[in-house]
Amino acid sequence: MKNLWFASALLPDGWATGVRLTTADGRIERIESGTAAEATDERHAIGVPGIPNVHSHAFQRGLAGLTERRGPTGDSFWTWRELMYRFVERLEPEGLEAIAALVYAEMLEGGFTHVGEFHYLHHDRDGAHFANPGELAGRIAAAAAETGIGLTLLPTFYAHSGFGGAAPTVRQRRFINDVESFARIVEASRSAVRDLPGAAVGVAPHSLRAVTPEELNGVVKIAQGGVIHIHIAEQTKEVEDCIAWSGRRPIEWLLENQRVHERWCLVHATHATEAEVLRMATSGAVVGLCPITEANLGDGIFPAPAFLELGGRFGVGSDSNVLIDGAEELRILEYSQRLAHRARNVLASAEGSSTGRSLFDAAVSGGAPVLDSKAAGLKVGAMADVVSLSSDHPALAERHADEILDSWIFTGGRAVVDCVWRAGVKVVINGRHHRRDALLTRYRRTIKGLLA
Repeated sequence: MKNLWFASALLPDGWATGVRLTTADGRIERIESGTAAEATDERHAIGVPGIPNVHSHAFQRGLAGLTERRGPTGDSFWTWRELMYRFVERLEPEGLEAIAALVYAEMLEGGFTHVGEFHYLHHDRDGAHFANPGELAGRIAAAAAETGIGLTLLPTFYAHSGFGGAAPTVRQRRFINDVESFARIVEASRSAVRDLPGAAVGVAPHSLRAVTPEELNGVVKIAQGGVIHIHIAEQTKEVEDCIAWSGRRPIEWLLENQRVHERWCLVHATHATEAEVLRMATSGAVVGLCPITEANLGDGIFPAPAFLELGGRFGVGSDSNVLIDGAEELRILEYSQRLAHRARNVLASAEGSSTGRSLFDAAVSGGAPVLDSKAAGLKVGAMADVVSLSSDHPALAERHADEILDSWIFTGGRAVVDCVWRAGVKVVINGRHHRRDALLTRYRRTIKGLLA
């Protein structure tokens, strides 16, 4: 058993002072507030729940900063994707693990404590299947084990290059499966995460353009009641191609042809009509927003105010991992809405409420269920996923209660994170992952080999 004492902590009912968390076997066993620190307590100033990261492609961290050069024609997601494919063609299993390990350490340093890894890199460089179908899934699990981050592994089904069952391209050969071979990967993934605290496995049909309706039905069955994540309506070209194929927009088609519910995470959902926003909100599905990546790729802005007014739920994800910072995802989410609506505090939940608190609460409560986390926040029975914030950082000087979240999100960012506990284990100390140096050395060696 371990006692963590915070001068101030954010509990489900709000901020409390003198909070002692007693943890055992990776979970919060007891919470006391209004207490004085005792000699056996580990003492900190401010404690908040870890942020769930609902959407990550870990390997794409190796591309960060290498695609910021304008091409001969207009750049977009589709031109970025070609560069990503070229990078993937050279990546070995050891390299994938090295990149993922640094990414997960950086997530923990940035306030994320559990990640949904949307994992679609399954085969060898020439497209040949590994003898172990879970070879690369196992590398993701190993990176999570080494860093201590919570993992929801989302093996991804990818079979086609476009709507209507179009044949995959040569550059997609490392992703491609039929339903039968995909089922083997999912089973191997379940074995790979078996010993990780609080780990789960869901499924992820990559997108409507990458599956046929029949394959989608098969993939949903393989989930066996687990969470289901899917990219949807991320780009305008995707919407146009879906209409050409089916006469329906992607979100519209999905909601008409699948029983979408609270176990689904609709990633991006950027280009949604008013009718689609209403249907998503009433379905109970969580929208997975990735504001930094969506801005980096020029995808567009999700109609968040209308969605939230209808009771919609969202989580945030780091997606391409071009920049990893939980607070920054929330800041960009709000700032994109301010630019679109030419107003301030757009996503605050009510008049007079804190925008930072509104964003933070929504991301924690919306993200946890679609990562199969049984409880979110600092509550008895939940995983002991805790972030301490540095009261010495100038961004938090004389800040109290919700002012702390506003200042962390809008002025301080990841530099405010002091320590992080995942499943009760302290993995970040003074803002640095305890294995950062070793992970960074291995990452540098991997990137040098890939880019040589």
